[in-house]
Amino acid sequence: MDKMIILGLALPLLGTVIGSAFVFFLRGGISPRLQKTLLGFASGVMVAAAVWSLLIPSIEMSADMGRWAVVPSATGFLLGIGFLLGLDMLTPHLHLTGQREGPRSKLSRTAMLSLAVTIHNLPEGMAVGVVLAGVADGSTDITMASALAVALGIAVQNVPEGAIVSMPMRAEGNSRTRSFAYGALSGVVEPLGALLVLLLATWVTPLLPYMLAFAAGAMLYVVVEELIPEASEPPHSNTSTLGFAVGFAAMMVLDVVLG
Repeated sequence: MDKMIILGLALPLLGTVIGSAFVFFLRGGISPRLQKTLLGFASGVMVAAAVWSLLIPSIEMSADMGRWAVVPSATGFLLGIGFLLGLDMLTPHLHLTGQREGPRSKLSRTAMLSLAVTIHNLPEGMAVGVVLAGVADGSTDITMASALAVALGIAVQNVPEGAIVSMPMRAEGNSRTRSFAYGALSGVVEPLGALLVLLLATWVTPLLPYMLAFAAGAMLYVVVEELIPEASEPPHSNTSTLGFAVGFAAMMVLDVVLG
């Protein structure tokens, strides 16, 4: 069990590292069409994970509340949205397209871009930690296979995210090694956040339905606020929609088959 938990914690970071390493192999950067496809794919993976691996188990864990079983899930979901909204408002960062947001700051463009990726990775790490906590608790229907499906799905979506970050940083004049390092290090927040939530959740089992939904809300905030708008940037392309469909279907299959 311990080895499987370590694997679950490490998988998302591995995805970010692999994606960041693209900076050593791609010289001309990522084409706009490919970038839109990858953003759409990442969106599909995160939406499917939020629904099948987080919200549905959250509701099922509160089944003894009858018609009110949805209350913990709805509450946790809205808290997750509010948490990321507050983080966005208080923290200066750049969107992946380069648009500045948040309070004025003297941080460099590179530092702000790295901060944006860290914000993206936070809810993903939380999601992994929560599902692993559900497995460790033993009183939920969440299996280790299902938890690993979430970790694997997030790792898959982290590959294009890592490339989308490291490549623009290289285009800004940073060395390949530095661009890779910033991209890879931005993923460290995922296993750290997951471990923190995992340790916390094992002591507060009654909060698991809220925490699952909280992670789902945070993930969907990233999708709606960041990924989908950037995938829809002009010139419009249907490739982002196709990427979303493939990512959603892939994560849905992973969760159902492995769960």
